Amino acid sequence: MAATSSQRSIGLLLREWRKRRRLSQLELALDAGISTRHLSFVETGRSKPGREMLLRILEQLEVPFREQNRLLLATGYAPAFPERALEDPDLLPVREAVD
Repeated sequence: MAATSSQRSIGLLLREWRKRRRLSQLELALDAGISTRHLSFVETGRSKPGREMLLRILEQLEVPFREQNRLLLATGYAPAFPERALEDPDLLPVREAVD
């Protein structure tokens, strides 16, 4: 079965984040509670990660929430973290504190 471009791209992005954090596949796999073989398959696009597994990997890599949402969308999943504009009425206390 051929890997789709979104599977390849999510794998490349995960590998990039892993290398930024200077982790080996073994270290990341142990921290995320998955096998190194599965992580390798995800990074090469041979396997699509499940949503929960992807979130565990992203958490271990300390990927910012906005980027996690982008990676989830790239994999075909809904975003996990809400985003609001600074003008949102719910953020009025935050804007006042900053001012």
